[in-house]
Amino acid sequence: MKSNTVTIKNQGPPSVMKLSEVDIAGPKEGEVLIRQSVIGINYMDIYQRSGYYPMDLPSGIGLEASGIIEAVGAGVDNLTQGDRVVYSGGPPGSYANVRNVLASRVIRIPNGIEDEQAAAIFLKGTTAEYLLERAYKVEAGQTVLFHAAAGGVGLIAGQWGKAIGARMIGVAGGPEKCALAKEHGYAEVIDRKNENVVTRVRELTGGVGVPVVYDSIGKDTFKQSLECLSPRGYFISFGTTSGSVPPVDAAMLQHKGSLYFTRPTLANYCAARDDLELSAARLFKMIANGSVKTKIGQRFELSDVVRAHVDLEAGKTFGSSILIP
Repeated sequence: MKSNTVTIKNQGPPSVMKLSEVDIAGPKEGEVLIRQSVIGINYMDIYQRSGYYPMDLPSGIGLEASGIIEAVGAGVDNLTQGDRVVYSGGPPGSYANVRNVLASRVIRIPNGIEDEQAAAIFLKGTTAEYLLERAYKVEAGQTVLFHAAAGGVGLIAGQWGKAIGARMIGVAGGPEKCALAKEHGYAEVIDRKNENVVTRVRELTGGVGVPVVYDSIGKDTFKQSLECLSPRGYFISFGTTSGSVPPVDAAMLQHKGSLYFTRPTLANYCAARDDLELSAARLFKMIANGSVKTKIGQRFELSDVVRAHVDLEAGKTFGSSILIP
C-alpha cells in the first residue's frame, strides 16, 4: 500500500520536512491501519523536528490524527474495520494520509463529534484534562493563572476551568489574542506585551497570588510565574516554547513560600490504557455538554506542512491548527 508521508532525515528548520510516497505494510499484531482524514499539529512536533527532543532518524513526524480504520491486526479485539477513531502519542508519524497505529493508543470518536474537531482537540484536550484534573486538581472558587491562554491548550483550559467553577486568569500577547482568550472562559486576561504580569496578578488577587500557575513558555516566564504564586503554591511547567527552565534550587522554593514544582507530561499521565480512556471520556463529556468548544484557527494542506510549522513557531497562529491529507 502507498502512503503520502512527511519524513525527516535530519532535525532542523521546517524545510527538513519532505512529503513523499512510501510503501507501508498492513497492520502488525496489536496495530490498526487508519485512513486519516484530519491531522492535528502540536508544538511537540516542532520540538521533535527542530532537535530539541532527540529522535531516531530518519523518522516520520506528528502525534495526532483522526480517520477510519481500514484494517485490524491480530490480537486487536476492541476495534473493528470502519470505526471512526482518533489517537495521539508516539511513535511519530501522523503526518500521512494512511498509517499503522498501536491499537492501545486509539479511541473511538463518539457520535456528534466531527473528525476535524477530534483531531484538533484530542491531544490538547487530554493535556488540559490531566493538567486541571490530575497534575493539580483545580477546585471551584480557586483562582488559576494560565500562560499562553490563546494557544490550543490554553483555549481549552480556560473553558475547562470555568466549567469547574474556577476563576481563570490568562496571559496572552496582544489585544487580538487577549480578546480570544476572554471569549474562552478567562475572567481576566493579562496582555504580556503591555502589562506587568506579576503586578497584575497581585492586583487581581488582593496581593495574595494564585495557588497554581500553568506555564508552557519556560525560560522567559519561569521567574515571574514563581512570583505570582501564593505560599505552598504549585508551579506546573508543561512546555518550553522559549527554552528550558533553568535548574531549580530547592532552597529558592522554600524561601518563596514552600512552593511545589513539577514537570508533567501527557505521555506519563496517559501511559496506561485506563488513564487514556478516563482522559478521553472526560474530554468528550466536556465537548458533549457544551462546556468546551474547539477553535480551529488554521487549516493547511499536508503539502503545505512547512508553512504550517513556520507560522506556529513564529507565534502567528491562534487556537488549533490542522493538516488535511
